[in-house]
Amino acid sequence: MKKTFQLQIEGKHPERLLEAIKHEIRQYMKRERRKTLPSQMDFWDFDCRFGLTEDTAEVCHVGAFMDRINEAAAAGAPAFYLELLAKPAQRRFVPRPAQAKPAAEDVAADDEQDA
Repeated sequence: MKKTFQLQIEGKHPERLLEAIKHEIRQYMKRERRKTLPSQMDFWDFDCRFGLTEDTAEVCHVGAFMDRINEAAAAGAPAFYLELLAKPAQRRFVPRPAQAKPAAEDVAADDEQDA
């Protein structure tokens, strides 16, 4: 989705328009996530760019663009540009560091010291 959303349309209430825009974006994300994944991939990730115009759009995190939309609406911006591109991704599993289990002799020694 590459689209410029108008925040001020004559005859439409700004708050309802903002909610309609958010609904459209959420529906797009749900629709993209329902698509079948290529083999060896775990989930759909999104590349996101946000700005007041297409030229000034900057890369942002997927979880942060709703806050930016709210900020643009609160600042009275007439429009904003949003680019959401779905891409298949694979989770990176980082192994946890192995915790050394105390030897039985050490536990017994600690218990004797406590007594």
